[in-house]
Amino acid sequence: MLFKHPELFWALFLLIIPILIHLFQLRKFQNTPFTNVKLLEKVISKSRKSSTLKKWLLLLTRLCFLLALILAFTRPYLANNSIAFKREMVIYLDNSFSMQARINTISSLEKSVQELIQTIPADMDISLFTNEEVFQNTTMKGIRESLMSLDFTNEQIDYNQIILKGKSLFSKEENTIKNLILISDFQSRILQDSLFLGEDISIHHVRTIPDDLSNVSIDSAYIRDVNISTKELWVNLSSQRELETIPVSLFDKDRLIAKNAAKFDENKTAEVLFTLPPAESIQGTITISDAGLSYDNQFFFNLNKKEQIRVLAIGNEDSSFLGRIFTKDDFIFLSTDLKNINYSELAIQNLIILNEVEALPNSLKDAISVFLSKGGNLVIIPALEGSMSDYNSLFPKGLETSLNSLIKEERSVTDINFNHPIYRSVFTQSVQNFQFPKVQSYFELRTKLPSIINFQDKSPFLVGNSSLYIFSAPLSSPNSTFKNSPLIVPTFYNIGTNSLKLANLFFEIGGNNEVDIPVSLGQDDVLRLLNADFEFIPNQIRYPTKTTIKFIDNPNKDGIYAINNKVETLQYIAFNYDRAESIMDYPSLETISATSLESNLTESFKNIEKELSITELWKWFIIFAIIFMLCEVLIQKFIK
Repeated sequence: MLFKHPELFWALFLLIIPILIHLFQLRKFQNTPFTNVKLLEKVISKSRKSSTLKKWLLLLTRLCFLLALILAFTRPYLANNSIAFKREMVIYLDNSFSMQARINTISSLEKSVQELIQTIPADMDISLFTNEEVFQNTTMKGIRESLMSLDFTNEQIDYNQIILKGKSLFSKEENTIKNLILISDFQSRILQDSLFLGEDISIHHVRTIPDDLSNVSIDSAYIRDVNISTKELWVNLSSQRELETIPVSLFDKDRLIAKNAAKFDENKTAEVLFTLPPAESIQGTITISDAGLSYDNQFFFNLNKKEQIRVLAIGNEDSSFLGRIFTKDDFIFLSTDLKNINYSELAIQNLIILNEVEALPNSLKDAISVFLSKGGNLVIIPALEGSMSDYNSLFPKGLETSLNSLIKEERSVTDINFNHPIYRSVFTQSVQNFQFPKVQSYFELRTKLPSIINFQDKSPFLVGNSSLYIFSAPLSSPNSTFKNSPLIVPTFYNIGTNSLKLANLFFEIGGNNEVDIPVSLGQDDVLRLLNADFEFIPNQIRYPTKTTIKFIDNPNKDGIYAINNKVETLQYIAFNYDRAESIMDYPSLETISATSLESNLTESFKNIEKELSITELWKWFIIFAIIFMLCEVLIQKFIK
């Protein structure tokens, strides 16, 4: 038995008082004369025996009364051995988009916040973290307002990260009881590759499963079949319940421009077609009405005025095949021979193609080296009689690239790297029965650049990265049939489009996104992105003909953002959240070891308190004091 106020044991000295009263009786007996002495002696004898017994009983009840009363004030209790250890509690609160799912009439996140405020004592020391924020060594009273205003986030952390982050918030002290409470719906995305990392802590799962496990999501959108009069916008939707149709609306800014119905098939997916004007700029929003998760009920996209990409072909060889690929709808294509090069125009090009130039003048080599260093893109098609030393002088040293001796041997081009960026969206599957081109002779090419197309012996025919592409053989007839191959168009077209990374229809937040803005900035100028609620300066690299923007940490909110240079809006760009949380899949937690699993925080907290519970005994001692007081009254009344 333990005591909350052991200092009150000094009051036990009060037990001396009834003992002294018992030993030193202040009352004196008075003698009364009586004729029959013998009878008197018998009466006195009986009275003295009865009085002695009564006094001892009264002393005992009074001592017990005082003892019970003193013990009641010392607040005695019973507890297990762990009660002497310091207690620490860390709470993880999932505020990802999947917590928008409703339980009764409120979201899972709102329900969890209410339970936290109602269950955790206001002055209890805790640490709490969400997917974005950390509240360390605080109290529920101190973070109440922050929890009440907590918003949903697209940030997602998996189970292993949750455990590791939770462990980092505990102290390093030994002999402490560490409880980590995880409040989440524990979707399958969280539990992928989960490991139990909490050997030294008690982990308590509080799982919030929504009432309705169905959800309809707008997953993606893409442009298909563009012609002179129309442009087709296709929208993909998915559902987790049997659903026939759902209305889909298309807005340009705040103006409703089209409405259609999505019809779901047996796979619970649907495609919706919207027909748009081909040249119209649109800041589009696609919306549906669904009672499930709300974050995936809208989808943003943007159609900007198309920027033309500048391509320059240099060489005396016929470049008419390039002119047929780089059409005026998408490109500004120029072709020149060595004698008529306008060096002032080199700096403003996005892509330069050296088309079988036999010898490079020093002025051209210097201009191309500067062009590459400032973000330009270069394609080299060697000539049969070309100077390998001239070509090799253009390659950056870190690439360890060189064109060497000419090999006069027929080779077929058979191996295509379908995962390379210039072919990634060209083929829906690997091609086996393709009419591959041939070459009669080629140069030995040694490089660290990734292969794009190889010969049948795996030696490279075309290599390249995002800025430098090298062919190992001339493309002119009769040396090569590549010009007549179906590969010629997607190869050069995608090299051209990649030389200026124009904004996609939309970008996904959190992805490795990059876009080129065809603007030359002043020394102190920066591009800003802004919408109605948010403004930020992205990472950007300046080049003479463009500015490359890279999106790393921002934006963190979906929507359409204007790209501004000072007060001028250059173009718009759309961002959407990842749709991973739209799949409302809740696997079993039996494979993950935990101290407890409950559906609400109240029960989980009771389990924790039960482990550290104490049994208060002061009420029992009050009852005993009352009983001893009643015993004294009965003794006084019935014992004469």
